[in-house]
Amino acid sequence: MKTNILKTGVAFILALTLASFTVVKEKKVKVKESNITWVGKKITGSHEGTIQLSEGVLEFTNEKLSGGNFVIDMTTIEVTDLETGNGKEKLEGHLNSDDFFGTENYETATFNITNVSGKSPNYKVTGDLTIKGKTIPKTFDMLVTDTSATANFEIDRTKFDIRYGSASFFDNLKDKAINDDFEMNVNLKF
Repeated sequence: MKTNILKTGVAFILALTLASFTVVKEKKVKVKESNITWVGKKITGSHEGTIQLSEGVLEFTNEKLSGGNFVIDMTTIEVTDLETGNGKEKLEGHLNSDDFFGTENYETATFNITNVSGKSPNYKVTGDLTIKGKTIPKTFDMLVTDTSATANFEIDRTKFDIRYGSASFFDNLKDKAINDDFEMNVNLKF
């Protein structure tokens, strides 16, 4: 009995000692200096634009990326390849509608990092991505420096029940079909 108590005590002290040498640091993302761009493709071309980050933080344990979370303001979706009066407002309205992101009911999307592998500056990041209230895991590569982080990846919109114009769900769309995947290019400053 004394041996078990002694072993437990030693294990506790050892764990406490090791934990005291672990340094966790948070780097808050400068949302005004950061940017997110997107590209959506269809049979007859593509559209591109921006969307704003509301808040974000990256966590580092002993100088190694270990976690983080982000909130994206879906109401800021903007089309940048069209000019005012040439369909820009119509497309932005459609992207905000329930056919796509339903921003009246789902004003934000989130990404919470659940696992990080690799070593500085190249990491493989896995996290829970939530769009329109639906959460799926997403993994991508992220390059992290002392003052920035960048990532380029694709998102399958149909996994979030965004099926408008998807040839995976609707027949006879012909040249009106929209790709299921859209590209995201993220450039974070902190």
